[in-house]
Amino acid sequence: MHLGVIGLGRMGQIVVDRVLEAGHDVVAFDLEPEAVATAADAGAEPADSVSDLVDRLGEEKRLWLMVPAGEAVDATIEELSPHLEADDVVVDGGNSYFEDTVRRAEACPAAYLDCGTSGGPAGAELGFSLMVGGPEWAYEELEPAFDAVATGPDGHERMGPAGSGHYVKMVHNGVEYALMQAYGEGFELLHEGRYDLDLESVASVWNNGAVIRSWLLELCEEAFREEGTDLGDVADRIEGGSTGTWTVQEGLEQEVPLPLIYTSLAERFGSRADDGRFSRRLASRLRYGFGRHDVPRR
Repeated sequence: MHLGVIGLGRMGQIVVDRVLEAGHDVVAFDLEPEAVATAADAGAEPADSVSDLVDRLGEEKRLWLMVPAGEAVDATIEELSPHLEADDVVVDGGNSYFEDTVRRAEACPAAYLDCGTSGGPAGAELGFSLMVGGPEWAYEELEPAFDAVATGPDGHERMGPAGSGHYVKMVHNGVEYALMQAYGEGFELLHEGRYDLDLESVASVWNNGAVIRSWLLELCEEAFREEGTDLGDVADRIEGGSTGTWTVQEGLEQEVPLPLIYTSLAERFGSRADDGRFSRRLASRLRYGFGRHDVPRR
């Protein structure tokens, strides 16, 4: 496969690296020359503009966008559109709102695949979980790239028509919010409760056979190991919130009750107005664990 990758941040570079490691060819572009140079050092063919990248792909254009959700996606598609035909394929691997994705798929001259991507920077080694929406023929055409970027053939699946991939990823993130909140509340009670506990040891024991073992719990263990049982100077402030907000809004529109996801979202917003909740501090540190997001410090 000859794949063009536009957007070479942390996640975009991982896409480049994993596709190259699988033996495919990559043409790479980013607005930051340093990011293009990094991709070139890994073996990608560098491009100095979107049009240059498209020219280097030849007749069959297979493109993977890893640009921030919102205006950047629209701007990139607008720049690409004059160069695209109906048998070309564009993958949007960012966290776009699913209704925006449906609009883009209808307007894009090429087949448009929305690809919800989960796994964070840890995907550099393990591969991502990919939730894909869009035309079936286009999904099948890109399967070699999905096999490379995901954990393998079992790590990706077509969810349905345009928008469904980002829709599933949106709900995934809502579930993630609630799980982080549950772990945070449990460890807060242990921290403030009757016994002087080593929370790293608690997390370690739970992760060995307990019903609630998970990767997030492994990241709790990492947080207590690196920050200490009291989480050191980690602040009570949880960033993020867009995908959780979209999930709650969709629950309201579909009249599906989402009390746990709503509460976890409200906790995120509340963390920006006051200080001190241990559960919020743990949730903030967990975001570093899976996504290497900055940790606010007190």
